[in-house]
Amino acid sequence: MKKINLNSEIEELSPEELDDREQNLLSRAQEVSKMAYAPYSNFQVGAAVLLENGEVLQSSNQENVSFPAGSCAERLLLGYSGANYPDSAPLMLAIVARRAGEEVWAEVSPCGICRQTINESEKRFGKPVTMLILRQNGNILRVKGISELLPLKFNDLNT
Repeated sequence: MKKINLNSEIEELSPEELDDREQNLLSRAQEVSKMAYAPYSNFQVGAAVLLENGEVLQSSNQENVSFPAGSCAERLLLGYSGANYPDSAPLMLAIVARRAGEEVWAEVSPCGICRQTINESEKRFGKPVTMLILRQNGNILRVKGISELLPLKFNDLNT
């Protein structure tokens, strides 16, 4: 038997260690999370993306009574940016979440489908997407590319 070790490198930063554009992106994700439509899970997710052209877009999760047929904030955002800015790669994605009515942010990371969506975006543009993920303690995880969260990603239908 052969063992394979997979290692990820993720940075944890205090809010003061973020640069201006990272702080702006995180703030935009926090603001848009208030617009989540989450009557079934009461889990409000916000995401903001910085595109290569300098545009910043944001989205929140949108649920459906046919749960879990709703759409995650990250997938909505990357789908919208791909359709409306097809020549501008996403460079950085901020993700936040909290339960409705709570002040404290929840521990969160992209779900499996969102991870695959981020992977597809990286594959499409040939560039990694840096993710900023707000933690419950107020610190931020900086993840440089989806391979750090999804090392065995589904990447090729022919293999």
